[in-house]
Amino acid sequence: MKTNWLLSSSAVVMGFLGLAGTFLPEEISNILGIDPLPITKVLMQIIGGLYLGFAMLNWFTRSARIGGIYNRPVILGNLIHFIVVFFALIRQLTELFNFIFVILTFIYFGFAVWFIFVMRSNPFTNDLKKSDS
Repeated sequence: MKTNWLLSSSAVVMGFLGLAGTFLPEEISNILGIDPLPITKVLMQIIGGLYLGFAMLNWFTRSARIGGIYNRPVILGNLIHFIVVFFALIRQLTELFNFIFVILTFIYFGFAVWFIFVMRSNPFTNDLKKSDS
């Protein structure tokens, strides 16, 4: 299974969210209707830093062999992240329907399913098919 697209696209999404959280915490707080208290801004920047870290991990791992037992910590870390945030967004949608949360929910669901497929795949499947011919 080709994982270059998966890790590249997740790196771009997480990088965008990380940069926004790091450099625009007050604006994001205002958009979400949260009082931009100092603790809120610091927590937003911490979360932005976490997203940037995941983005860099995915970006620099994108060309490595992934699947099965190879790079399993990278896949599991991403999978847990996307599943937990997906369920948090679902819960948020039941309390407050917001268009931004709907879009993020679909994005996170897609990445969670894609990472599940990668985790259950064999990275040598394509190599075996090529060597048989």
